[in-house]
Amino acid sequence: MNLLEVNVLVLAYMGDTVYENYVRKYLIEKGIGNVNDLQTSSLNYVSAKSQAKYLTEMIDKEYLTSDELDIVKRARNYKTTSHPKSCDIITYKYATGLEALIGYLYLNNNKERIDEIMNFILR
Repeated sequence: MNLLEVNVLVLAYMGDTVYENYVRKYLIEKGIGNVNDLQTSSLNYVSAKSQAKYLTEMIDKEYLTSDELDIVKRARNYKTTSHPKSCDIITYKYATGLEALIGYLYLNNNKERIDEIMNFILR
């Protein structure tokens, strides 16, 4: 399967799950033992606003490769008009870009790079 031909929303669908698992594992390893506290803390990472912020920071610091930026741009520029009420369309598209990148790396079996990106985010 050529992942460059896979619909970016499918990549984001996969990336959302992988991303959230990393965040959950990180928070549990921090010693948070209450489910409500885990849920509250996770919002610092899994909300569209947070994801967009982290992606923008990676772009500004030129942390992503050109191939990774291409995936992000494909997802960010994907034609869609729907988005959650909790954020604007631009924020949502940036969050989708990050999720698509994680999904792309995951399906490419590039766990090492996912680890690097998630360490950048969770530092």
